[in-house]
Amino acid sequence: MYDDIIKNLKKSMQNTVNEFKERLIKIRAGRANASILTGITFDYYGVETPINQAATVNVPEPRLLTIKPWDRNNISSIEKAILKSDIGITPSNDGEVIRLPFPQPTEERRKELVKEVKSLLEEDKVSLRNQRRDSIDEVKKREKSGDLSEDQRIGAEEEIQKIIDKFQKELDLVAKEKEKELMEF
Repeated sequence: MYDDIIKNLKKSMQNTVNEFKERLIKIRAGRANASILTGITFDYYGVETPINQAATVNVPEPRLLTIKPWDRNNISSIEKAILKSDIGITPSNDGEVIRLPFPQPTEERRKELVKEVKSLLEEDKVSLRNQRRDSIDEVKKREKSGDLSEDQRIGAEEEIQKIIDKFQKELDLVAKEKEKELMEF
């Protein structure tokens, strides 16, 4: 009846939550985190390659990330790729290892980052509401075409609302964790 609508809605909303988590990873809390390199590629003998596929990435200290290329000839290419990216950290190298020191964010900067988290949260909540609206519209179309009864439509709308409530709570939880992480120092 409307199981496909519910299934698609859940999948779409889970994708929204996953994308939100990925975007939050890029918001630095002043701690070294290897995931900050996600999406940064460098020229590896003519092929754009993610750093973690051509180097060992470690976090030896809370505020330091080290990158040891498997082939030392790639050290300058990796360093250039990091400089070109928008992570805001200047790498240094000793010929064998690239070091990324993470500076301690100021109180003001942490508050800005929390605002950014809240802004991203609101964007994704709007996305969830739009998905809910689209699903309810689809249910109403099916009722008009005679595929669903009024009772089935009402049941579907209630189920859709329960789903959005669940995913909004999940977004809130993820955002609260990130805010806590940002303000911990």
